[in-house]
Amino acid sequence: MRGRARSVCGSERRPLSSRSRELSTLSLFDWRRRERSAPYEAVEHTDDERWMDRALELAREAATRGEVPVGAIVVREGVVVGEGMNLRESAQDPTAHAELIAVRAAAARLRSWRLDDCEVFVTLEPCTMCAGMLVAARVRRVVYGALDPKAGGTESLFNIGSDPRLNHRFEIVSGVRADACSAVLHDFFAEIRRRRKGR
Repeated sequence: MRGRARSVCGSERRPLSSRSRELSTLSLFDWRRRERSAPYEAVEHTDDERWMDRALELAREAATRGEVPVGAIVVREGVVVGEGMNLRESAQDPTAHAELIAVRAAAARLRSWRLDDCEVFVTLEPCTMCAGMLVAARVRRVVYGALDPKAGGTESLFNIGSDPRLNHRFEIVSGVRADACSAVLHDFFAEIRRRRKGR
């Protein structure tokens, strides 16, 4: 199911690719250097659910690093040109959100800050910082999975990206793989609570 549907079946968990395992061992700065030169393969399936599955793989990798599990990819003409996972704890950088890392990688690879022919897929609704960055990057379309009622900047709390007062607006599609995106976050925080109770 596509579009803004809130009831979306979760995706089947698949083994992580060797590329995802390799990316998870990189620091934020190593990640940025690698993204400038690393080749990306075209993926046959270009529907929103398939792209979100890629973002979910990155989110699950983030969880293994002790990061809040959020993953993001940037797609241009059917090819992934940037990837990112939340690295805020690893880098001790408050700006190291998945979308920001993925967009920086895409801009470096394409050698342009204007990403007006790109789509961004992210597992959690962008926060106000990331939503503003996506406006600044002139992205064409943003697709996300789970709503963020406490920090969401595109629909839940604010309408960054669709506000007619802005100098750029992008298409917003929500609820893609919503169940799976929510589950990875729920499982992560449930495990944290379980560990705290066990102390």
